[in-house]
Amino acid sequence: MNTILYFSSNGPVYETRAYTKADIDRIFKGRQLHCLTSPDRQFDFWFSPSPPGCQSRINEQATEVLLATTNFTAKSVPLLPGCVVVATHDADGDLDGLSWEQLDLLVRKNRTLTTRELRVLDKRIQRHNRRQARPIRPAAVTPMPAAKPRTPSKRTVKAAS
Repeated sequence: MNTILYFSSNGPVYETRAYTKADIDRIFKGRQLHCLTSPDRQFDFWFSPSPPGCQSRINEQATEVLLATTNFTAKSVPLLPGCVVVATHDADGDLDGLSWEQLDLLVRKNRTLTTRELRVLDKRIQRHNRRQARPIRPAAVTPMPAAKPRTPSKRTVKAAS
């Protein structure tokens, strides 16, 4: 059995099981999946970049863990939307479960984030949320000037007489 972490989009983190990548596909209901791997090749972050019918709420906890386990800065770390699965892989590239040592390492690395990094990341997430919350306005249309009524020309009047 492979232990993976499921970061739900509304906050809680669950420890669950997956046997293959197909199990992760089922978690995301067949949506397009992307995977980011930490530089030490220990952690794989699976996410769907554009959840259909939703406003792409940023998963703060998963983004913080990604920041803590990679070489990204708080200004450059990708903001992970929706639910996120953290797993690992074996030497052949197949899905593998997280060991207790890896779970402890995730916790330790996450605690190394500085207050400044968390503040910068929080500002980015707030900015993203404000952009998402803005209603889409139609393009500004400038009204055309009213057309002048046509008066018959003198030639037309003479021809009509």
